[in-house]
Order: sequence, then structure tokens, then C-alpha cells
Amino acid sequence: MARNVILFLFILVAQVGWSQDVYQKLKEANITLTAPGKPVANYVKAVRSGNLIFLAGHGPAKPDGTYVLGKVGRDLTTAQGADAAKLTAISLLSTLHAEIGDLNKVKRIVKVLGMVNCTEQFTEQPQVMNGFSDVMVLVFGEKGKHARSAVGMHALPLGFAVEIEMIVEVED
Repeated sequence: MARNVILFLFILVAQVGWSQDVYQKLKEANITLTAPGKPVANYVKAVRSGNLIFLAGHGPAKPDGTYVLGKVGRDLTTAQGADAAKLTAISLLSTLHAEIGDLNKVKRIVKVLGMVNCTEQFTEQPQVMNGFSDVMVLVFGEKGKHARSAVGMHALPLGFAVEIEMIVEVED
């Protein structure tokens, strides 16, 4: 009997997952969400269609409200570009939190488009975008793994080092 109870509990925990609360994971990683800023043009930062949230492109906002600017491969190293992508991940999570109210409702990070402001010769866009992807997996675990494109751009709005947009599936 005790064996069956232990087996039942093990299966229950496995189905629920070994995951922690998303906000606890953010705290443990010293990640602080911020109040999303206003769009800089005629658009909205998030649109919900059914269970999908489409997040507009976000730039690498620093805690002081300024942005990481410049071209990766000239003004910034690959590692600095990855740090900018991490800041952009935090900005997107902040907007997503404002849109859905609870990041624990995230079922899956579905698709990500990462644009890297870089020189013509720069070819390490995937390594830059790993700064973003690593945050999503850290915070959401398996649900944070996503399809992704990482592309180089000649220029980005305001001179952003990176701009990232994403599509997220959420619970009803």
C-alpha cells in the first residue's frame, strides 16, 4: 500500500513538473521585472489572439531606462551583444507580465525573432541570441525552449544593439 502511495505521489509530481514558481526563479537569478515603457511609434507592445500573445520588438533597456546601442562586431563584442539580448529578454518578460498578469500562465515560448545590429562581416548572431534564449530556459525550463531566428541587420531603431520579438502560448 505504501509503495502504491509513493508511486502515485511520484507520478503526480512528475506530471505537475519539478518546476518552481516563475517569480521565484526570477528572484534566484537576480532578475527584476520593470514597468514597460510606452511604444515609441504607432503600435502596441502586445496583442493577444486566442491563447497566443504576440510581443512587438523590444530593445535592450538598461535598469536606468537607457538602451544598449551600437553595432556588434564594431562597438560591442559578441559577449556584450549577448548581455544586450539578456536585457531585452527581461524587457519582454516585463511586457508579458503586464499583459497576462501572471507569468506562471505561460505554456510555451513558441517563436522568437532576434535581430542583431551588426557589421557586414559579423556571423555570430546565434551566440548573441543565446543571451535571450538562456533567460527563457532559466525562467521557464522546458517551456522556455523555442523556435528561433537570429539575423543580422544593417540598422535597428534608435541604434539598438538588438531587437527581439516573440510569440508566447498562455493558458486560458
